[in-house]
Amino acid sequence: MSTFRRQSLVAYGAPLRETAAECPGPTGREVLIRVARCGVCHSDLHLQDGYFELAEGKQLDVRGGRSLPFTLGHEIAGLVEQAGEDAKHAALGEMAAVYPWIGCGQCTACSRGDENICAAPRHLGINVDGGFATHVTVPDSRYLLPCSPLTPAQAGILMCSGVTAYAAVKRLLHKALFGPLLLLGMGGVGMMGLALARVMFKRPPLIADIDAQKREAALAVGAAGAFDPSADGARRALFAASDGGVFGVCDFVGSGASLAFATSVLAKGGKVVVTGLLGGTFTMPAAFFGLKAIGIEGIQTGTLEEAREVIDLARTPDFRFPPITERPLAEAQAALDALRAGKVFGRTVLCPA
Repeated sequence: MSTFRRQSLVAYGAPLRETAAECPGPTGREVLIRVARCGVCHSDLHLQDGYFELAEGKQLDVRGGRSLPFTLGHEIAGLVEQAGEDAKHAALGEMAAVYPWIGCGQCTACSRGDENICAAPRHLGINVDGGFATHVTVPDSRYLLPCSPLTPAQAGILMCSGVTAYAAVKRLLHKALFGPLLLLGMGGVGMMGLALARVMFKRPPLIADIDAQKREAALAVGAAGAFDPSADGARRALFAASDGGVFGVCDFVGSGASLAFATSVLAKGGKVVVTGLLGGTFTMPAAFFGLKAIGIEGIQTGTLEEAREVIDLARTPDFRFPPITERPLAEAQAALDALRAGKVFGRTVLCPA
């Protein structure tokens, strides 16, 4: 029996507090990971609040299904410290990224490899205790992904911002044949999407963000053009830059305003992939779907196979990670506060050591 430290959610809407927990040794296919780094994600804010904003004052309550104190954190990389007797894929002492989007293993989604959209998920840091801790238990060693020569911080953030951005951009592979993609929102996931698009496609993408500093940063790392979607004339400028509209948009914001802008700049036959969760409402005449032959698809993170693929892409020489800031585990709440205040550029990761 081991004791480990964690930064815990003790009440919804309240600051995290340090707690200690007793951890029995792993059995069967379980693996005990000593956490090296764990990224801080915008979803952690929603879970701390206990709800997601929908629209018109409505909220999606997400307080059910977990006991408090609860440990957030799903962008995990660490060392294999102990393994159960049936953990065939575990190598003691190996550094690995931890795929957190673990499903029930029984439903239709899981049977086709889509554990990330399982109806009864066991997602680390979402449904079961996660990585804002010195240790985390992983239910099966097959969710450990060797990540050398990446650093633990790099490998950890690939398990959410990385695989989410990759899954979004991947769904626009065909659309990218006809012109540059537009990436909307240059937060942590959007900047990761930019890094991936630069190595996946011949044409560098266009980007849009209301923050001038983020637009400048995106241009500095290879965006083909940057636009302020709130500015007068932004739509006309984007049409000019894309020769009549873009065929693919990744909406990393997920608000009513962002989706309205995304659909307004589509060429005929274009598609928007939505990953953001900011909230709001969106309306469009139903006839436009047919008249413009456009599509809107939502995704939720990515599959285990896509996590392997994004690690391989991140190993390529031309891939450039977004800025990463490291903070001690004890500063987990301060890191969340900074993210909530919009003061984080790139990604923040916690260091349990």
